[in-house]
Amino acid sequence: MVNLTEIKEAQARLSGVAARTHPIKFNHRDSADRQLFLKPENQQPIGAFKLRGAYNKIATLSEADRKRGVITYSSGNHGQGVAYAARALAVKAVIVMPSNAPAIKREATAALGAEIVLVGPGSAERQLKAEELAAQHGYVIVPPYNDEQIIAGQGTIGLEILEDLPAVETILAPVGGGGMISGVATAIKLSKPTIKVIGVEPQLAADAQASLRAGKIVQFPASEVSRTIADGLRTQSIGPINFEHIRRYVDDIVTVTEDEIREAVRLLAGNPETVAEPSGAVAVAGFLFRKDELPRTKLNVAIVSGGNIDPRMLEEFLRL
Repeated sequence: MVNLTEIKEAQARLSGVAARTHPIKFNHRDSADRQLFLKPENQQPIGAFKLRGAYNKIATLSEADRKRGVITYSSGNHGQGVAYAARALAVKAVIVMPSNAPAIKREATAALGAEIVLVGPGSAERQLKAEELAAQHGYVIVPPYNDEQIIAGQGTIGLEILEDLPAVETILAPVGGGGMISGVATAIKLSKPTIKVIGVEPQLAADAQASLRAGKIVQFPASEVSRTIADGLRTQSIGPINFEHIRRYVDDIVTVTEDEIREAVRLLAGNPETVAEPSGAVAVAGFLFRKDELPRTKLNVAIVSGGNIDPRMLEEFLRL
């Protein structure tokens, strides 16, 4: 299990690398009774929180391992995080991406100097390809979420929320593979256990909620999770290491519909500082549309995990 010291060490490593994002007040119809602040991780250099974990992982590799190069498997944002961190640390990076990843994410990853390998849409498929290439070429695998250093890096988000809003009562975080919520929940519960940590995921990719309810990891088929517009949350199952952290530290996981995600994207687009991709908007959707399933708290934070939305998709959402 990741501890608070490891998250604080990651925070020191990330100083001057990851942006220090600050909360933004989000006005909505119930603002008087339920305040919501946004943690705008869309403002990171790669447009998403994934830089935190990726940099922390690569920065802690030995010099010998860095010389071997790194490889990862990602639908987009983690790939960009690895590519950015690898470039900053002068390490070769290979990214295995699904063929249905948004073009904006593929192009941004390639622009950072990474080698791109495309495979089918399943998260298991890209992981297998990365493992195959790592065995062939000696690359070090940088997992997208099932790794202690990744979790510690993402946990720095929680530390920053506590620094900026020490009176926060509930924090909502998107859930895909579980890296972000594992780190954030660990940082929060080991610092101030009374704060509630709630995960939010699409109904079409609700494997984390199913796993939490069942008390064991539940895997969803690729054909099912690939239907959600939240491409960053199309993982078929959460990681085993993440699951242990979620079971210990996360209070609940709620789900949102595709229309609710679209509405959250539209509302967030009203402020240029909070433009979000669908995956980045799910925590806000959970806050807005799952009031009856959430703690009745006054001061709340929703993490906007990323803003890498295709301009044509955003235009389409805004027309609806």
